[in-house]
Amino acid sequence: MSAPLRLGVNIDHVATIRNARGGAHPDPVKAALLAVKAGADGITAHLREDRRHIRDEDIAMLMASLDVPLNLEMAATQEMLDIALRHRPHAACIVPEKREERTTEGGLDAAGQMATLKPIVAKLTQAGIRVSLFIEADPAQIEAAMTLGAPVVEFHTGAYAHLDGSARAAELRRIADAVALATKNGIEPHAGHGLTFDNVGPVAAIPQIAELNIGHFLIGEAIFGGLEASIREMRRQMDLAR
Repeated sequence: MSAPLRLGVNIDHVATIRNARGGAHPDPVKAALLAVKAGADGITAHLREDRRHIRDEDIAMLMASLDVPLNLEMAATQEMLDIALRHRPHAACIVPEKREERTTEGGLDAAGQMATLKPIVAKLTQAGIRVSLFIEADPAQIEAAMTLGAPVVEFHTGAYAHLDGSARAAELRRIADAVALATKNGIEPHAGHGLTFDNVGPVAAIPQIAELNIGHFLIGEAIFGGLEASIREMRRQMDLAR
């Protein structure tokens, strides 16, 4: 029997809506608490360099309000390292970040950025923060995670989500192979990006995956049926796959 699959809910785009008009509504912290009530096992928030959605004060309020793990998504910069060390979230997921992108466009090139990542991973680990690397399903990136000593990798599922037919099936096999390789080498595999009610099942069915992180789709669905209902349905789809 497969281990239970955790759901991390990313609340970034509640903040995106808030920031569209300024002010304090809707409140991403309130959304995080509703997500936990609906069955989220953790909350994810990405503090970007340009603060386009989550702001510094949101991280402080999430740390003060949550009784589930906070996963801070962050770029590999000194500024973000300092913020992570100040707040000490449960986990920090290092992601690639380009100012002009609408959303994260792919995995981190851990293999090509070893010199930058090594001291950041070491300092986060020393502070008791569980480090994750958001990477493509690529053996070279898994090897880099091993070398860096990252205990977790999160596989980018964006390509899988946007493909169909045989191309999607091939990408799913690639993810499954990478998950197995990470697990074999003592790294806990997570996955996320672009997952919906319609496509989450095959990813959730990969038995070694410990956690899925999902945000944009859930916030979008909340417009039609409410946030709690969208999270409960995602939780149901994940559990059916297991």
